[in-house]
Amino acid sequence: MADKIKMTTPLVEMDGDEMTRILWQWIKDILITPYVDLKTEYYDLGLEYREKTQDKVTFDSAEATKKYGVAVKCATITPNQARMGEYNLTQMWKSPNGTIRAILDGTVFRTPILVKGVTPYIPTWTKPITIARHAYGDVYKNTEMKVAKGSKAELLVTNPDGTQTKETIYDFKDSDGIIQGLHNKSDSIRGFARACLNYGLDLKQDVWFATKDTISKKYDHTFKDIFQEVYDTEYKEKYEANGIEYFYTLIDDAVARVIRSNGGYIWACKNYDGDVMSDMVSTAYGSLAMMTSVLVSPDGIYEYEAAHGTVQRHYYKYLKGEETSTNSVATIFAWSGALRKRGELDNISELVDYANKLEKATIQTIEDGVMTGDLYLISKLENKKKVNSKEFLEAINERLSAMM
Repeated sequence: MADKIKMTTPLVEMDGDEMTRILWQWIKDILITPYVDLKTEYYDLGLEYREKTQDKVTFDSAEATKKYGVAVKCATITPNQARMGEYNLTQMWKSPNGTIRAILDGTVFRTPILVKGVTPYIPTWTKPITIARHAYGDVYKNTEMKVAKGSKAELLVTNPDGTQTKETIYDFKDSDGIIQGLHNKSDSIRGFARACLNYGLDLKQDVWFATKDTISKKYDHTFKDIFQEVYDTEYKEKYEANGIEYFYTLIDDAVARVIRSNGGYIWACKNYDGDVMSDMVSTAYGSLAMMTSVLVSPDGIYEYEAAHGTVQRHYYKYLKGEETSTNSVATIFAWSGALRKRGELDNISELVDYANKLEKATIQTIEDGVMTGDLYLISKLENKKKVNSKEFLEAINERLSAMM
């Protein structure tokens, strides 16, 4: 075999939890380190180590990403009450993804990986739909309270000159209840708009943006206004020159349009909308494990990850010594995306070429009929074979080694 491909700058590597943590190591051992002299700055975002460091490791990994410019992240647990007991946690640590997104102030782009034999549940979807999710604020940075009956909830803003503006949220005279305070920043919304419109130019695709400004006449309407202002002043001429368009519509109208469409565009969503719609879109294309995900900051920092969770059910089977057939495609594409971007930034064409071949070998393996259980159930290929988690990676490596 030829010498391993050398890297000049490390990737930030963020390890994760449960079955995806197992796959993470196998992917490195089988598909990456035989070909690449891998250089990473390693951070363990597994729940045990987040607890041990009181979540400092998550903040450190985000700062390292700002330093090196490219990161690759494994799926991680966002603990609920059940996990508190299972992992003996001192507190319900926040989503690492949410923390990292807030620090990098980026936009998450998620695009399905299309393969022959897996037909989308929406038959008109012949091209991928990229979901662009604003990765700041809204419910992910909210403040919420339970409110006793007889309480009055008010929104209070202290202005720069010390004066105060106050509005009643609700007077809970007859019942107890709940309140929630959301925020966003104009600078972040502007960065989100630019990231989406730049991505549209890169892919030569239309950009759709949708909120509910008819109901949320200040919060959502501000998103709409900033998008339009950025488009009109910075992108309109470029879009017209490239024969692509930006348009705004209400979120419910956007959903109806998406279902009737052929795909092939970028759908920009606020944080919560993007969280929900990316799962809907990925499932409709076939599998959440067949979805690429990259966080792009306004100043050109990239963090690649799998769009799915930690595959808890398979992990418990793995711990019992039972065989699993876990789809690792999204995690493989997180690695290939990060390595390609590192190669592009560092002008290492061999690294870019390797990343492209890794993706090609992965898709070829599935299209040759070798696949994990989730794809086996939905693939329309006549000759197909279900393999276990490690066998799938080994089958990819057979094709990859032939290409190298």
